[in-house]
Amino acid sequence: VPLDREPHMALVKQVLGWEDMADVAPDDCQQIALQLTGHGRAVAADVRRLSADPTVPDQVRELAEVVLREADRRLSSPRLGTVHCVQQRARMVRALYERLDRLNTARPAATST
Repeated sequence: VPLDREPHMALVKQVLGWEDMADVAPDDCQQIALQLTGHGRAVAADVRRLSADPTVPDQVRELAEVVLREADRRLSSPRLGTVHCVQQRARMVRALYERLDRLNTARPAATST
């Protein structure tokens, strides 16, 4: 199932545009954090799958592994219902997509036989 990237990246952009003390209800923050956590885990699974490809250069794989470790740590932390918490998860989703894009461009094109 392809990831639903556009709406999630629009949400990431909006969340990262909030001021630190934005007036967002804690319940809304909880819901957004839950959505970003689930999507972040799905993107992380794709990053993990692609980084296991032996054709990916070592440097690209190593950076993906660093981001994956950070994603595991951040996405498993408790959701606090704060703007700061939501923004941390949004940054993580953005970083995961950056790694996913880099992995996709680092893989050699499939050859026709």
